[in-house]
Amino acid sequence: MAPDHRISQGQSRPVIRRLGEVSYKIARRIVIAVIGGTILLGGIIMLATPGPGLAVILLGLAILAIEFAWAKLWLAKVRHSVTPEGREALRGHYSSLRERWFVKKNDEKPAEKP
Repeated sequence: MAPDHRISQGQSRPVIRRLGEVSYKIARRIVIAVIGGTILLGGIIMLATPGPGLAVILLGLAILAIEFAWAKLWLAKVRHSVTPEGREALRGHYSSLRERWFVKKNDEKPAEKP
């Protein structure tokens, strides 16, 4: 007679829980790869078209670095190679975006620049 390989009712819960954890990790990794890869690709396209290509590439790498070691290494290399002038330019770019698009705390729209 062949051995019975079925799992009894009491033992099935840990197996199902482990399968759920594995599938969650895989799904999370896929979602991060798709979102980060799409943003990274958009940044690469923006290098040839109008738009903040380098900033978007950094954002895509930062998202990919959540899950992938190679992206974390690339992001570290880019961070160390950025000059102080480049950092200041990025800060200025983002502060002007903040002034244009976001409402101030007292719910007044920012003043328009001449």
